[in-house]
Amino acid sequence: MNSVEIRRFVDDDWQGQHSGLWDVWHEVVSAGESYDNDPNSTEQDAKSHWLLPPPFEVWVAVEDGDVLGTYKVGPNKGRLGDHVANASFMVSTRARGRGLGRTLGEHCLDRARELGFTAMQFNAVVSTNTVAVRLWRSLGFIIVGTIPDGFRSTKYGLVDFHIMYRRL
Repeated sequence: MNSVEIRRFVDDDWQGQHSGLWDVWHEVVSAGESYDNDPNSTEQDAKSHWLLPPPFEVWVAVEDGDVLGTYKVGPNKGRLGDHVANASFMVSTRARGRGLGRTLGEHCLDRARELGFTAMQFNAVVSTNTVAVRLWRSLGFIIVGTIPDGFRSTKYGLVDFHIMYRRL
């Protein structure tokens, strides 16, 4: 992952030189296996879902002008719960198996600490997304709850999703 740069999102990253954040978002969401967004979401739907205003931050992993992955991080809840971060991640199939998810995860945990968060919570990690569950566990997250049949996978039908947590 030496040639991949992780940096704050800028508007030009949405389309990218060859492949942008929109391409990654569309690929991941249209698969219907890890996000509850409509697989037929429009580009405007994607922008309003992913490009949240501050205090959220959006980061991208870029290689040779192509966006290969992204994460967003911000408070999980409002005022009295804003010390716990929440984050979401997407990695293009073009970059899977190269350690980019781990690199983004570690970067995000460091960034959350820098922003003053004391913990991080993922509200809905789909149980059949075993690569993500294994990654988050290896980075110190624990499953604090499971919602039975909480997600309608396009491949498996009703599956559980996990609420995952770790202190920072």
